[in-house]
Amino acid sequence: MMNKADYIFFYTRELKKLRAEIAAYTEEDLLWVKITGTINSGGNLSQHLIGNLRTYIGLELGHFPYVRDREAEFSSNVFSKTQLLEEVDFLLEIIPESLLNLTDDQLSEEYPRDVLSIHEPQNASLVLTHLAMHLAYHTGQINYHRRISNQNFNENN
Repeated sequence: MMNKADYIFFYTRELKKLRAEIAAYTEEDLLWVKITGTINSGGNLSQHLIGNLRTYIGLELGHFPYVRDREAEFSSNVFSKTQLLEEVDFLLEIIPESLLNLTDDQLSEEYPRDVLSIHEPQNASLVLTHLAMHLAYHTGQINYHRRISNQNFNENN
């Protein structure tokens, strides 16, 4: 099982990658382009990651207030590019703080929600590992989306 320092390292690293991907979109509108053969835009995936991490780590473990609208994460442009970057910066503050405040015993205790949709008890360590993998997975999708969107924009302008 990973310890708090390991989780903080991985979340910080992956959130910095997410931030860099969002910042690398050459035009704000490109965040919201739907690429043929894909389901979600980079902006929608970014909003989803923010909602996910604000809810499952910030709210549940760190007790930072947050009201999630998961449907809007995928159907609306809730945040501007600047706001997305600000939200990631906020996550870079609250996730380490939330994790630092956990005891080692709390990592092995049952997490209060069924995040993995397995309808069985899940300990906090399993949930944190899943969420880190989820963050890395979608950040990779955002990287792909960003490169294609920027390339298509540059070819057409």
